[in-house]
This record gives sequence, structure tokens and C-alpha cells, in this order.
Amino acid sequence: MIQLSACSPPLTPSASTDPGHSQIMNYGRGPGLVGQVVNIKAKVNRAFNSSMEVQLKQVVPRTHREQVEHSLAAERRRMRLIHHDIMEDLLSNKNFQKSITEEADSRVEEEAVDTERTRVESVELVLPPHANHQVNTFGGQIMAWMENVATIAASRLCNAHPTLRTIDMFYFRGPSQVGDRLILKAIVNNTFKNSMEVGVCAEAYQGEEPLRHINSAFMTFEVVDENGRPRPLPTIKPEPQEGKRRYQEALARKKIRLDRMYIITCKQTEVPLSVPWDPSNQVYLSYNNVSALKMLAAKNNWVLSSKKNHVSLYTVEENQSLCFRVESEVDVPAHRACTLVSDLSRRQEWDQHYTSCELLIRVDEDDVIYRVVTPSVGDKGKAQDFILLASRRPPCDSGDPYVIALRSVTLPTHPPIEGFNRGEVVCAGFTIYVVSESVSKISYYNQASPGVLPYISTDIAGLSSTFYSTFCACSLYLLENRVSPSAHTSDTSSQSAVGLKTPL
Repeated sequence: MIQLSACSPPLTPSASTDPGHSQIMNYGRGPGLVGQVVNIKAKVNRAFNSSMEVQLKQVVPRTHREQVEHSLAAERRRMRLIHHDIMEDLLSNKNFQKSITEEADSRVEEEAVDTERTRVESVELVLPPHANHQVNTFGGQIMAWMENVATIAASRLCNAHPTLRTIDMFYFRGPSQVGDRLILKAIVNNTFKNSMEVGVCAEAYQGEEPLRHINSAFMTFEVVDENGRPRPLPTIKPEPQEGKRRYQEALARKKIRLDRMYIITCKQTEVPLSVPWDPSNQVYLSYNNVSALKMLAAKNNWVLSSKKNHVSLYTVEENQSLCFRVESEVDVPAHRACTLVSDLSRRQEWDQHYTSCELLIRVDEDDVIYRVVTPSVGDKGKAQDFILLASRRPPCDSGDPYVIALRSVTLPTHPPIEGFNRGEVVCAGFTIYVVSESVSKISYYNQASPGVLPYISTDIAGLSSTFYSTFCACSLYLLENRVSPSAHTSDTSSQSAVGLKTPL
């Protein structure tokens, strides 16, 4: 617990570096004022292989909440490591480049502020109070210095006192030690009506040695009026080449931030069931897809609704939402079961609720978008179709399940079709646990939406056992395809090589 005083340095987080770069996505919810008591809580959710040169011990989650966070940490790391690729893809996108040109043309040149007016450079000497006992500069101290120069750059644009709102992509590229001189550079990259992005760079040197680039970050500022509302900001005029590059990258980062906040930060009840998909927000949709299923599977208040021959149906009701889980064990290795179940193009072979399934986009090895057609519930109703993003994830640790998550997305190339009701899936999918080398436990989850509920409501009410027949068909399908074709071909080839007869 910390009490702020007039001489307190700015409170800023410190970040560590993992095998790629570490990045901080820090959202300021409000300013800290002198006299206020700030309670800071932190914990390690998960330790990966290493952090720089220091080997870390494995983090063992104990409580239910820790287990959920431990499971989601791997997906967040996946999202961090692919961030650079998202930026490059977005900047090379022709439609995005066209929108940048249109946005720049719409700005009034006469009122634009030259970005060179906002450029700030400062030099700080690292003293012993700024470092730990290993004489390495505190990450929080570097952030505080970077925030100071960024604030000055922002104030030069608006001639007022700006308020820091977010810190994005804070990279620790190298260490700094006592005796270093840090050169801190800041400049306004772009303005967005009520906010501005300031790019900050920190370089270090000692004596006559060359400069070392040790940190960089992008900070978003606002200027609020007497009512606490953001004030409009003047537009900027970037200098050619480097200024234009920073200008365009700031627009790309803004889009990525909006995607991240819209898809990840918002609760399921606060966003539409189907979110538009495009390559730039794919990583956030996948994260939301996988994390939503893991959170659903982690609920500990499931109630057994029905059971028939080792196939169990569970339900849970929360916040006027009905979720169900169907669970059973099959005599198929977990990795093989995951491969078979994740291939939705073959699901109609065992699931009577799937009439057809068309692969639309293979995003990567683990994420695929399908169009699924299901029969109508009534005799005279229309058939339903769904546009689903399927995200498959292998176990991160021993004891973790294979995960196959499903959620609805929208594609401009596939609008609703006449003759079909476009259904939506909030959250659905499978978890597959290893029971033994040849046995796995399969659980199917679904957060029932209006388009899905009619297919399962009679089972939940105890009026039928469709879930049982569907899972039996799934089990039979898995057993019939227990051995992969490649393994079977390999076996028959080896048998032929030693002169054995192979079965027809």
C-alpha cells in the first residue's frame, strides 16, 4: 500500500522480458492524486521457459481462479508474440492504405500543426537510487522518465495539461545500469479527434560507447475540460518519410487497440454475438474464442441434469444465460480425438444437427472459419446456417486439455442467404483430457443462444435423449477412425517390406 505525496515519482509498472519482446498493454482508468492511498496487487499467473538469462521455477496454480488464469496465460503470450505480424499485415493491406489516404485528404492543411514542434529530447543520469542491488535501472523509473518527455511533447501540441490514458507496446530491448546516461526522445505521431499518440524512445550510453536502444513505447493522451470530457485536438502535419511512417503506424495501432478493447476487454453481454472477422483482428478473436471456452469449462457449479450409460448432461444458469455440458469417455487417444473432432467438415458423419459444413478460410494451422448448415427445428421452418471460427489448441502443460473453441463471426463475403436463418453461437466447443494412453475424456460445452437452444431444450427438460445418441455416434466415429490413414499406410508398407500379407 502506497500513499502519494507531492514528491512521489509517477507510479508506473515494470515489465520483464520473455523470449520474444515483452509488451505492456496498460490502460489508465484514472489519475492518482496527492494524498490518495493506492493499493497495488500483483501475482505471477504463469512462468514460461525462461526470462532473459534467469531460469524460472514452474508456477503451480492452486486455487480455482489461479488455474483459470494459468490456462489463459499461454493464449495471451501467443497474442503478444504475433503482434508485430499483425502490424505488418495491416500496413500492407490495400484497403487500409486507401482509408489512410482518404483520412489524410479530409484533414484541413491550414490548421495542421507540424509534428516537429512537438519533438522533445531529454537526458537523464542513472544514479544508485534509480537502480536495484544489481545496479540495473528500475523499469518503473525508465517508464517515469519516458512518461515525462511524452507529456511535454503532448502539451506542446495542445498547449494544456494532457492526461495519460494508455501505454502500448512497451518494449524492454536491453538493460541499463548505474552510470548510464539515457537519451529520451518523444514526438506526437498522430491525433485522433479527442486523443493523440506520442511515440517515445530511450537510448543509453556510457562514456564514448555508441548509443544502445533500450526501450520504446507508445502513449495515448487526452486533454479534458472542466467537466472531465475529452477536448478536440488539432490535426498534425507529419514530415515526409519517417513522419509519414509514424503517422500510418499510429493509425494501425489505433485500430488494433480498438479491436483489442472491443473483443477482449468487453464482457460477452456487451458485444454482439458475431464480430466481423478480418486478418488484423484474428488474434484477438481467437483469444476471445479460446478464453471464453476455458472460462466456461472452469465453472464449478455445474448441475447434473441427465445421465445415460456413462454419457452425462450438465447445466448451469448464470445471469439469465443457460449453458450445458455433455461428457463421456472414449477408447481413443486424446491427440487423435482432437484431430478428428476439430475437423468440422466431417462432423455431419456423426452429428445429426449438421447438414453440411463448408471450409471458408484456413487462417492458419490452428484457426479455421466454416459455414455450417443445420436442419430446421420444426417441420416447416427454415434451415439455419452459422459462420463459425474454430480455434484448436494443444495442451500447454501435462494435465491441460486439448481445446477446440467455436464462436460466430461475420464475413462480408458471406452475408445471410435467402432461405436460411442466420444463427449465432456465443461460445461452444470441446475439451479433451488424457485419461490414459488410449482413453480420453471428451466434454462438449455450449452457451445456449436463441439459435442453438431449440436443439437441446427437450433434452434439458428430460423429454428426450438426443445428446446421448449424438455422443454415441461421435464415439463410434472416433473408434472407426482411431488409427490415422498415414499410420495405417506406414504399417502396411512395413508389413509388405518383410513379406507379410496385408488385409484387403
